[in-house]
Amino acid sequence: MVTSIWHLVYNTKKRGVCMFETERIILRRWTLEDAEDMYAYASNPNVGPNAGWKVHQSIEESKQIIEMFLQGDEWAIVDKVTNRVIGSVGIMKDFRRRYEGSYFIGYVLAEEYWGKGIMTEAVKTMIPYVFETLHASILSVGHFTRNNRSRRVIEKCGFVYEGTYRRGYFAQTGDIHDDANYSMLDTEYKKLKEEGFFLVKM
Repeated sequence: MVTSIWHLVYNTKKRGVCMFETERIILRRWTLEDAEDMYAYASNPNVGPNAGWKVHQSIEESKQIIEMFLQGDEWAIVDKVTNRVIGSVGIMKDFRRRYEGSYFIGYVLAEEYWGKGIMTEAVKTMIPYVFETLHASILSVGHFTRNNRSRRVIEKCGFVYEGTYRRGYFAQTGDIHDDANYSMLDTEYKKLKEEGFFLVKM
């Protein structure tokens, strides 16, 4: 049984959650010191293209991405055994719905951690944050139809399949993908929460 704890901190922008901790991972805000760890997984050609972005060519490029992450709602996934960053979860405004309370969640994980339930653990930990702290009315997520690993994560996290945009995603790599889409309504979240589905209580 995986358990979670959460903490509140104060910073100059707002009062809010700064870290989530489960038995295997920590989700925390990024720092520029994480660039080497990011580059270690983002330079792998099997990782980035599955999420629609190009392979990183240098640690400096990874540092530039982290600088952008620091301006958004991005979370580093840290392996508690090695204390290394092994992936990320990002929360952003839903680029299709574009109205208040609509959010999108994206994620990526180092290849050596695939198939271990780590990403499911991370996403199930972050969903309550989106609905309870950001007050989402809907949270969406998607995957390229060839990415069955991502599909399994989404299904295990309780999202409902909406449909597939055929040739619906133009990636940074220049490739065009069929884009499978899912979502979770606030009412669906509340029902799952009552059933004890999530890893953190907020």
